[in-house]
Amino acid sequence: MPTEAEPQHTTSIAPESRGTLAEVAKQFLRLGFIAYGGPAAHVAMMEEEFVRRRGWLTRERFLDLLGAASLLPGPSSTELAIYLGEVRAGLAGLLVAGACFILPAAFLVAALAWAYLRFGAVPQVAALLFGIKPVVVTLLAQAIWNLGKTALRTLPLAALALMTVLLAMLGVHAVWLLIGAGLLWMAFKEGKRLAGNRAALGALVGLGSGGAGGALGTLPVFFYFLKIGAVLVGSGYVLLPVLRADLVVKLHWLSDAQLLDAVAVSQATPGPFFTVATFIGYILAGWKGATLATIGMFFPAFVYVAATSGFLPKLRKSPLAAAFLDGVNAAAVALMAYVGYQFGRAALVNIPAVILAVFSAVLVFR
Repeated sequence: MPTEAEPQHTTSIAPESRGTLAEVAKQFLRLGFIAYGGPAAHVAMMEEEFVRRRGWLTRERFLDLLGAASLLPGPSSTELAIYLGEVRAGLAGLLVAGACFILPAAFLVAALAWAYLRFGAVPQVAALLFGIKPVVVTLLAQAIWNLGKTALRTLPLAALALMTVLLAMLGVHAVWLLIGAGLLWMAFKEGKRLAGNRAALGALVGLGSGGAGGALGTLPVFFYFLKIGAVLVGSGYVLLPVLRADLVVKLHWLSDAQLLDAVAVSQATPGPFFTVATFIGYILAGWKGATLATIGMFFPAFVYVAATSGFLPKLRKSPLAAAFLDGVNAAAVALMAYVGYQFGRAALVNIPAVILAVFSAVLVFR
């Protein structure tokens, strides 16, 4: 006789199908060569490729991974790529996805650093960036629209996102906005449960970054960037002032001009912005410095993702943790929209750029 169907739980996570390491390597190596525009644009590209086109995971699961990556120290878009590799192909997929996303940018940045020391300048990339930025704006708009339909599914969540944007405009740090939104939504949705379990609020710990010290050499370069990758919260948006305070003002390893050139190269190449460490490592200690700086900067991201990926699905089944993740996800989409607005203002500066953006939007949204 037919049995009664089991009730469906909206907070459950459907198991994702597994793929091959070759598939993971192919997709993230390709993404590593084309992912221009910074963390928000990288998220947009990953959502388009792995949620909409390939169906590797649900949009809800993608948002949970995005929220977790946004809270972890280190490069958030790289950590999201590492999470996606783990979802698709387990621990080996985690390693392959991260390496394939990072290495194209690292090699390109190292080559430009070599040219910089050899010829005293970096190649001109203004025309390349002019053509890429309007397209990135449309990709951001599409991802914000798609993710917003899931993350901002109720009017209170939309209000929480709006409040996040307003506080971001006032200069509140992104990490505090993410944690605050999660706690606020958890209190709003699960206030009675929290009243009987106050210890749940003590589980969240904020991380900050401090100065670095040490003499110049390959090992000091490695340990400096290992520390940055391990404790820097806020992704590439707060990396520049930290690097300037440490490497220019305190340690005198670089000049302001060299740091700005390093930032320009990392922005002009695809992949994670944190490959600025590769450029700086090459300037300070050649190929060994570039290699060790890159390893030091990104190694903590692999450790953090490997340590947290196993219990994220379990957290979603907890009412308290699910409410916290919903708040974090709403704030993450809001911050993505805020960054997209700033990026759009910088990119759409003339009529040709606007035409490129409109044409790209027609193609992308169709």
